[in-house]
Amino acid sequence: MACPICDKPGVPAYRPFCSKRCADVDLARWLRGAYVIPGQPQDDLSSDQGADEKNHAEGLDSRPKRP
Repeated sequence: MACPICDKPGVPAYRPFCSKRCADVDLARWLRGAYVIPGQPQDDLSSDQGADEKNHAEGLDSRPKRP
């Protein structure tokens, strides 16, 4: 199997990469967010965020407290 970064033959110790350097290059791409799945952009506000703001205003536990 060829290294996905440089197309050299893969080395079992770093599979599927050929070296630690290529493995690190791939990790850096993941951490930078270079690998993405194309699709429609998500809304800025998720449907759960409204519930979170409500819980924050009422406190985490909005049930009446016992005396």
